[in-house]
Amino acid sequence: MTNQPTIGVLALQGDVREHLAAIESSGARAIGVRRLSELESVDGLVIPGGESTTMSRLLTVFELLDPLRARLKDGMPAYGSCAGMILLASEILDTRADAQHLDGLDITVRRNAFGRQVDSFEADLDFTGIDGDPVRAVFIRAPWVERVGPGVEVLARVPEGLAADHIVAVRQGSVLATSFHPEVTGDRRVHQLFVDMVRGN
Repeated sequence: MTNQPTIGVLALQGDVREHLAAIESSGARAIGVRRLSELESVDGLVIPGGESTTMSRLLTVFELLDPLRARLKDGMPAYGSCAGMILLASEILDTRADAQHLDGLDITVRRNAFGRQVDSFEADLDFTGIDGDPVRAVFIRAPWVERVGPGVEVLARVPEGLAADHIVAVRQGSVLATSFHPEVTGDRRVHQLFVDMVRGN
């Protein structure tokens, strides 16, 4: 890997274009991933927001589910936002019985924990590992983390309101996840953190 890693964005559903732009502006080469050959060519992978049960079904249809699990097990860095966090979890609450997950993080997440689309909100978060101003976080039908395993670092919690103190950002080794959508705000610091993680892997 050169100093400019190649980072894929899973391009089956969700806000793919915004993540591609954020990765490019953070100093990496970004490509959409829909095929096994594309997955095999990347140094790290972003799993975007979208609808987690649909994405898990599409991973099976496109024959990417088992190869992606294998690459994660082998240590490939990954970053999941919103639905991506759900897919990376080891346990998902309030999901369909046939939904698949990737076991990339030793966490339990609750789907749509903050409510429906109309309950979307924004908050300023203190984010461990990101210096400067708080991170402005956009939550859209977002999950939260209800349990973290012993190897998981909690990076951010909701600071106030009805959902105060719920976990919304975590890291375990080379895998990062947020409940929120940093790709929609123009603040590239979460993506920069992930690009730096890929470089250091």
